[in-house]
Amino acid sequence: MAPRSTWKKNRPRRRRRLQRQAVSLTALQEVDRVSVLIGIFVFVCCFVVIRLFIVQVVEHSFYAALASGQHELVQQLTPDRGEIYAKDKYAPDGITVIATNRQLAHVYANPKQITDPQKTTDIVAPILGLDPEIVLARVSKGDDLYEPLKDRVSDQEVAALEAAIDEQKLTGIHWSPVESRYYPEGEYASSVTGFVGLVDEVRVGQYGLEQEFNDELTGEVGSVKTKRDPSGRLIATGENSIVPAQDGDMLITTIDKNVQYKSCTLIAQAVEKYQADSGTIIVMNPKTGAIMSMCNAPLYDPNAYNEVEDISVFSNDAVSGAWEPGSVFKAITMSAGLNDKVVTPYTTYEDTGEVEIGPYTIHNSDGKANGVVDMTKVLEDSLNTGTIYVALRLLGNQRWRQYVEDFHFGEYTGIRLAGESAGTIDGVTQEKDIYTATSSYGQGLAVTPVQLLQAFSALANDGAMMKPYIIERIVKPNGYQEEFQPEVVGRPITPETAQTVSAMLVRVVEGGHAIMAEVPGYHFAGKTGTAQVIRDDGNGYDVSQHKDTFVAYGPVSDPQILVLVKLDKPKGVQWAATSVAPIFGELGQYLVNYLQIPPDEPVEQQ
Repeated sequence: MAPRSTWKKNRPRRRRRLQRQAVSLTALQEVDRVSVLIGIFVFVCCFVVIRLFIVQVVEHSFYAALASGQHELVQQLTPDRGEIYAKDKYAPDGITVIATNRQLAHVYANPKQITDPQKTTDIVAPILGLDPEIVLARVSKGDDLYEPLKDRVSDQEVAALEAAIDEQKLTGIHWSPVESRYYPEGEYASSVTGFVGLVDEVRVGQYGLEQEFNDELTGEVGSVKTKRDPSGRLIATGENSIVPAQDGDMLITTIDKNVQYKSCTLIAQAVEKYQADSGTIIVMNPKTGAIMSMCNAPLYDPNAYNEVEDISVFSNDAVSGAWEPGSVFKAITMSAGLNDKVVTPYTTYEDTGEVEIGPYTIHNSDGKANGVVDMTKVLEDSLNTGTIYVALRLLGNQRWRQYVEDFHFGEYTGIRLAGESAGTIDGVTQEKDIYTATSSYGQGLAVTPVQLLQAFSALANDGAMMKPYIIERIVKPNGYQEEFQPEVVGRPITPETAQTVSAMLVRVVEGGHAIMAEVPGYHFAGKTGTAQVIRDDGNGYDVSQHKDTFVAYGPVSDPQILVLVKLDKPKGVQWAATSVAPIFGELGQYLVNYLQIPPDEPVEQQ
């Protein structure tokens, strides 16, 4: 241990050393404090820069819109949906509207304002045709401010409601205008028009022309943009801009309102009479392809489409309902044989009542053998063995396939209606004997009614096959018109073949199976088809069910109408000759009178 005197002598030196250490520690602490402050400053600066980048670059559009929303008012301008028209020779301008727009009302209640729920219910429910219990339950919610009662309320109902409210001093019942699609012809044009329904709260065309031309009919939304001050008031001298709404296009169809009404009436009556699943009528001009009427039954009202229980009635079977056509297809087979000159109307063969093809035996529909018969008799009596003779024995698989394709079966017609099917000819394209044989009489291939009419137009129009079309012209809001012209889509047979097969088909109507389709004084060509229905399990055919078809055109000297009538699974009737042929007889008589077609020969007065 150092002497005490030495420790005292060294004490000042130690104090100075400790002081120096304390100063150094303080300096270090100051340096750390500055570093932290610098770090914080750098961090804040980086954060601000990054945030400014996000606001000014990444989210620029959002904040621009937010700022604009504080100083600008933007309102949408809704366009009017384009109208759809049909022909009507009794109308002043020759056309009549079948789809238009009208203002209806949405009726609602403010239960908080209603003092007597029972009295309100007793008055309002009958006027609106509502269930009183439902109305009472809604108007009795005393703390509620809004309860919907009925949508799409007519002007007449609103007027009656307004009068009752004034008379009875009711409170709490209100209504607001709502734009609605309206179909003046109701169920009679629904197969063509379809309807406008709500999809995710957006009004969209569904089925028919409303769906097919939805974009053209909808138009384009416009807008009004105006400036406002910080308090939200409009600035009259501000910078304003208007983008006008573009109304939808107007469609002028080839449909004749009066022919459409007659067609729908007849097919609806037939479906009810025979308790059929469904039915279809199409009337077409064979020279142009213009569709004069197109109707499917059961009918439905597009003004009340939401009340339909079976949505299958919305489908337009005229373009989407592919089926095995049966014996009506024999007219196509005979046309092919005549065109290739492998047969004439007088060519004969031995009808034994059946044909064996490998393990299969095919019989005539009536099971009878007719001996030696000619080709006209094949059509008159609708002999399966006869068309097998033409397609399989004389034309052959490859040539038969070519004719089926030349008539454009298995292809879309392009008629511009929603839901069109192309059908199928897969069996025919395999070029096997059994498929050639069955397809010759309309089994083993599927076609649509509009496809069949397109093919028959070649028979009625000197071999020129016309594309079916239903829009005559589209009228733009600026007055520009896009017109649609008749279009020849093929010439599968010669004029001579068409005239020959037409004469043979006249015999079918005037002396064969379709005699009930006769129109006195006129020569119509036609062919029936009673097609068997495939079993639900796909194993063979159900002999207790059938689909009946009749196609006819005329007068054959100058064909102006081409008609298809079809019934699906009619009951209480065995053949198309007694189900659909008489429907054509009545419709054909109406058409020659309505279109003022001169008779081929004088009609005897009864």
